[in-house]
Amino acid sequence: MKHGVLGPGGIGGLIGAVLGAAGEDVTLIVRPGTAKAYPPELSLQSPFGNLSAPVRVVERAEGRLDVLWITVKTPQLDEALQNVAADFKPGAIVPLLNGIYHVEKLRTRFGREVVVPATIAVESERTAPGNIVQRSPFLKFAIGSTATGRLDGPLQIFKKFGFDVTVLEDEATLLWRKLVFLAPTALSTTAVMGNVGAVRSDPARFKLLEACVREACAVATAEGAQVNADTVIVGIQDLPAGMRSSMEKDVAAHKVPELDAIAGPILDGGKRHGIELPATKELVAAVRARTEH
Repeated sequence: MKHGVLGPGGIGGLIGAVLGAAGEDVTLIVRPGTAKAYPPELSLQSPFGNLSAPVRVVERAEGRLDVLWITVKTPQLDEALQNVAADFKPGAIVPLLNGIYHVEKLRTRFGREVVVPATIAVESERTAPGNIVQRSPFLKFAIGSTATGRLDGPLQIFKKFGFDVTVLEDEATLLWRKLVFLAPTALSTTAVMGNVGAVRSDPARFKLLEACVREACAVATAEGAQVNADTVIVGIQDLPAGMRSSMEKDVAAHKVPELDAIAGPILDGGKRHGIELPATKELVAAVRARTEH
């Protein structure tokens, strides 16, 4: 199959490297003026194995692709889509962005049937153009059931490499299941500018994180998703102590964090359903204060 990766950072580079090493045809779609900085292959260091894969590098998505993987961060989505030709029609578009709202945005442009929602949970970084390091011991991938048949090949490649792959019929559960885990973790670590262990080791900080989880799950349930706050809290307790969230890394690097994408659906949902969100709002305020320095 022919694959395009729009945004070959930590996540896109990982996806491209795994597919390319398995013999798939992979093209990286990068920002205008940056193609020359990329080597002709992707290199991945992962707990599941180190590998390299040949790739093409272009600055505009054109022609025909079987799958377009969109892996930019949410604040860069609109800019990245400018590098996709207006008549570009891949067989499937799989967005791996944080949040909820990007799915409808992409469906408005490309069509409902083309866009297959998916999520990924991993700590992966691009240390240099074309060089990717997976730092987490886990690699969890969930995708909507509309992928069945169309994406069986890539999913089998992922499983063989070590991905924990789940296929879900309910899109609300698919998207919210990640968000109720991600948002409290990202907000809490960024509020203290530390790793997961720094939050867990402080009883007051972890109590606030737990409250945020329960608020997020209340909103998710009101939105029709099937989530369990206790299960989420146990999952956060099991994370490696040294794990850092991408939001905390972005703020530390003076980049725009994905605050609206990650916290926005929870705050908006709270308003719609009349759910009080004191813990979430406290953490959001702390993150905003961090971004002002």
